[in-house]
Amino acid sequence: MGANSNASSEESFVKLPTIKFTKLFINGEFVDSVSGKTFETIDPRTGEVITRVAEGDKEDVDLAVKAARAAFDHGTWPRLPGIERRRIMMKFADLIDEHAEELAKLDTVDAGKLFSMGIAIDIPQAAQTFRYYAGAADKIHGNVLKMSTELQAYTLLEPVGVVGHIIPWNFPCGMLSFKVAPSLAAGCTMVIKPAEQTPLSALYLAHLAQLAGVPDGVINVVNGFGETAGAAVSYHMDIDKVSFTGSTDVGRLVMQAAAKSNLKSVSLELGGKSPLVIFDDADVDKAADLALLGILFNKGETCVASSRVLVQEGIHDELVKKLKEKAKYWTVGDPFDPNVRQGPQVCRQQFERVLTYIEHGKREGATLLTGGKPVGNKGYYIEPTVFTDVKDDMMIAKDEIFGPVMSVMKFKTIEEAIQRANNTKYGLAAGIVTKNIDIANTVSRSIRAGAIWINCYLAADNDAPFGGYKMSGFGKDMGMEGLHKYMHIKSVVTPIYNSPWL
Repeated sequence: MGANSNASSEESFVKLPTIKFTKLFINGEFVDSVSGKTFETIDPRTGEVITRVAEGDKEDVDLAVKAARAAFDHGTWPRLPGIERRRIMMKFADLIDEHAEELAKLDTVDAGKLFSMGIAIDIPQAAQTFRYYAGAADKIHGNVLKMSTELQAYTLLEPVGVVGHIIPWNFPCGMLSFKVAPSLAAGCTMVIKPAEQTPLSALYLAHLAQLAGVPDGVINVVNGFGETAGAAVSYHMDIDKVSFTGSTDVGRLVMQAAAKSNLKSVSLELGGKSPLVIFDDADVDKAADLALLGILFNKGETCVASSRVLVQEGIHDELVKKLKEKAKYWTVGDPFDPNVRQGPQVCRQQFERVLTYIEHGKREGATLLTGGKPVGNKGYYIEPTVFTDVKDDMMIAKDEIFGPVMSVMKFKTIEEAIQRANNTKYGLAAGIVTKNIDIANTVSRSIRAGAIWINCYLAADNDAPFGGYKMSGFGKDMGMEGLHKYMHIKSVVTPIYNSPWL
C-alpha cells in the first residue's frame, strides 16, 4: 500500500523547521501562561513530541480579551482609514508568501499535511485570502435608504467588536485566514484559540502580523484545550462574537456558552457527511478519480469529504472496479516525500477513531473493497479504505468519520438519489457527476447543502460563500458574506424639513 510511513529518514526529503514560537501571544508579546503550564504537541508521522507549548486557560483568555478590548475601544485599528488597514493586510500577505516554506513545514510536522500541498496550495491560498479581504477593507459602505415617510436615512457598517476565533486542526493556516482576514478588514480585534493539536503555525502567523504592522492587542493567540481555553472564549462576557469551525457536538457547546453569557452572535461551520452522486452517463474513469480525491484529499480530514458515494446502478460495478484499481496507487507515507499522496491522521485519537469505524463497517455487513488497515509501525497512517454494499442506516454511512473511509451505495432513479443524498442530519456540501444539464440543475436545486459541485469537487474560491445547512451549522466564511458577519448594521435617521416628525 504505497510507501511505508517510516521507511526513510525525514531528513532525506526536507530539512525540518526550527520551532521558534511556543508561548502565548498577548498584546504584541509572546508570554508564558499564567499557570506556567505547557503541553506537548505531537508529530503524527512518528507519534513523538515536537515541542511543548504554553497552555492557556481562563486567566490567559481574560488577559487576551482585555488586550483586544482596549485595542478595539481605544486603539487605532478600528479607526484607521480602510486604505491603511488594506496596506497592512497586504504586507501581511506578502510576509506569508515569503515564509511559505516554514509555515508549510509547521503544518506538516504538526498536522501531518502534505508538504507539497502546503507549499503549493494551502499557504499561498491563505496569503491570497488576506489580499482578497484587504481589497475590501476600503470599500465598506452602507446604503442610502428611500423612506416611505418624510425621513432621510442611511446605514453604517461598523465592526462587531472583539471576536473569538476557534480554529480547527485540519487546515491550520487556511482556516485561520478564513476567519482572521475578514475580521481584520472589518476593523475587529480578536482572540484566536488554535486547535490543541496544531498550535505552531498560528503562533508563527501572529509573529508575521506584528511584523506587518498590525497594532498590539489586535491579534492575540491563546493555545490550549477546548474544554478550558475554548470554553473561556465562548463564555467570555467581553467577547462580542464567536466564529467556530469544528464538530457539531462542540458547536452545540459553543452556542450554549454564548447564550448563557452575553448572547454574543455565533457563526458555526460544523460537520458533514457529503454525498457525491454519480449518474449512469458519467465518464467512469474520471468519476472514480473524483470520488477518491473527494474522500482522500487531506487524508479524509475534510469537513466536505465525499464520504458517501451514490452510484447509479448502470455503472455501479464498473466504478467499483475502478475504485479498487486506483486506490492501490494512492501512496501513503511521510508527508514530506513528494511522491506521497496521503500522510498520517492528525493524532492518535483520530487514528484510533477511524480504525474503530472501519471495524463497525465490517460488523454491520458492509463489504470491505480495499484498505482498512494501518500502514507501517510508527505514526498514524491508514490505508485508503472503500466499503461497498453500504446501507443508509449503517454507522459508516451516518456518522462523520473524518478519515480516508468511503461508503459506496447503489441507486436506481434520480428521485431515489435526491432522497438518499438528503438522508443525513448534515448539509455542508455535495457533488454531482453527469453530462446531462437537466439532471445537474434538478439535483443541485434539490439537495439541501451549502455548496454543490457539478463535475468537480473541493472547488473552493474566495468569492464563493462557504457554510452549511441543517446540523452543518450557519453563517458563511468567504465571499462578502464572510466579511459582513463581522459587522453591525446601524441605521441613522433624520427628518426632512417640514416633516411631521419634527
